Amino acid sequence: MEFDLRDIPTRQTLKEYSVFYPGLDVTAVETYLLFLRAASEVFTVSDNHLSQFGLSRGKVTLLMLLIRNAETGLPPSELAARAGVTRGTITGLLDGLERDGLVERHDHPSDRRMYTIHLTESGLVLMQKLLPMQFMLISQMMSELAPEERTQLVGLLAKIRKGVETIDVI
Repeated sequence: MEFDLRDIPTRQTLKEYSVFYPGLDVTAVETYLLFLRAASEVFTVSDNHLSQFGLSRGKVTLLMLLIRNAETGLPPSELAARAGVTRGTITGLLDGLERDGLVERHDHPSDRRMYTIHLTESGLVLMQKLLPMQFMLISQMMSELAPEERTQLVGLLAKIRKGVETIDVI
């Protein structure tokens, strides 16, 4: 049976598992699973919204980076590093954005062996249309949290990230 984030184990089920798995921290696992479910739902809503524009989260990440560096553009290797993706992934994303007329390649100003990626006018117009809608969607998703809860959540997420950084994957 496939694991479905809509059907996570209850606290009672996790307590029953703890009999078979000594050291299982029931509240940690429960929190983790609820966090995953919330993240999955957020990604689904966001992905559905972006797909209306023919975009993915990866493509929007690159377009956002290019907006912030509109004057100079960025080389593909730097886009990959800033987006946290491989060079192979960046090639596919850029090819799609270029094919859609949202970005274009320019000769690098100081290195003839390189080029930089820039937003086209179409890319800028699309982002000017998309971003206000995306920000409203985000506001709606966060509307159940009071401002002080949002601040608290930011701190808690930072702590989760610190915990992740301590893990050595073998």
